[in-house]
Amino acid sequence: MVGSDLNLPEHGPNRTLTARQEAILLKVAESYAATGQPVASKTLAADPGIAGAPSTIRNELALLEEHGLLAHPHTSAGRMPTEAGHRYVVDRLLMARPRVELDAPIALSPDRRELDAALRATTEALAEMTNLLAVASAPTTPRATVHRVEVLTLPGGSVMVVVITSTGGISKFLRAFNAPVDSGLVNWAAEYLNDRVGGLPVGARMLVQRLTGDGELGARERAFIEQLAPAFADLSVGGEDVLYVDGTARLLGAHRFANVEQVNELMALIEERVALVEVLRRALAERTTFVRIGHENDLPGLQTLSIVASPYGDTQRRLGSVSVIGPVRMDYRVAIASVRAVARQLSRFVEDIYGEA
Repeated sequence: MVGSDLNLPEHGPNRTLTARQEAILLKVAESYAATGQPVASKTLAADPGIAGAPSTIRNELALLEEHGLLAHPHTSAGRMPTEAGHRYVVDRLLMARPRVELDAPIALSPDRRELDAALRATTEALAEMTNLLAVASAPTTPRATVHRVEVLTLPGGSVMVVVITSTGGISKFLRAFNAPVDSGLVNWAAEYLNDRVGGLPVGARMLVQRLTGDGELGARERAFIEQLAPAFADLSVGGEDVLYVDGTARLLGAHRFANVEQVNELMALIEERVALVEVLRRALAERTTFVRIGHENDLPGLQTLSIVASPYGDTQRRLGSVSVIGPVRMDYRVAIASVRAVARQLSRFVEDIYGEA
């Protein structure tokens, strides 16, 4: 719907658009997203939703270009949106909150209690809906701490240290001794280790230091603990983010990139998952849909791309995000509405799981 004069969003030039200028900009963005070709004034003049003679429309196009919202390729008589033009359209869509109804609900089964399967189904459906790269992040695993330590004697003079973490991880370390170890020393070591490092974060620098930093240890006890200390050096830290990605072949097969460099940047971004995780974490701080267009992204690999992301969970417990990534020339209406739709469904799914936990 076209309204009266509106202020441009904060991302664009500090000017106002008339209702006709806004209608022209929205139509150019829509056509360019669908075809990838600049839009000619005669095409706009034939559109019943845009009032004005061809000469008037040509004048409006020139003004929009002057405002920095449209560009005029030298090889074409048509116009295409600039990043500022896309931003104007996106901000209008975010205010309007476009919705899509899923053709069929994503097959998420609360009875299975498998968030992994739900996220895989979500990214597959989102990629199919948008023809873009779909990415979902799983809830971050809590950082593990040392829950319990067991020290066991084995036949042949060996001692095994079993470390159990708060996230259920189990690590085993075996140390062979030349002679059988006194059972009293083994029992003491188990009590001492639990007292010294129980509850400490796995991977903390002070973890191993605390084992031998007790100035009251006797020489025999200190030597024994030093033999067991490596059991705590390589524990799995936990806290890693897990990404689910779908739609790479679909997006690349649609020939929607202007050059090979854009394809290479996207593939490098997928491989560099640490950087992608950091981008998606920002969506968790947003109250609603997160959209960054081209050079609005500070990550170099995203500056020829756009990302649309929404958090899922609830306002007190943001568990992760769902997103689509693709060329700046994407259909933002479909992207925003689709991301919001699957985020809502995924939120209902995890609410059923965690609400009963």
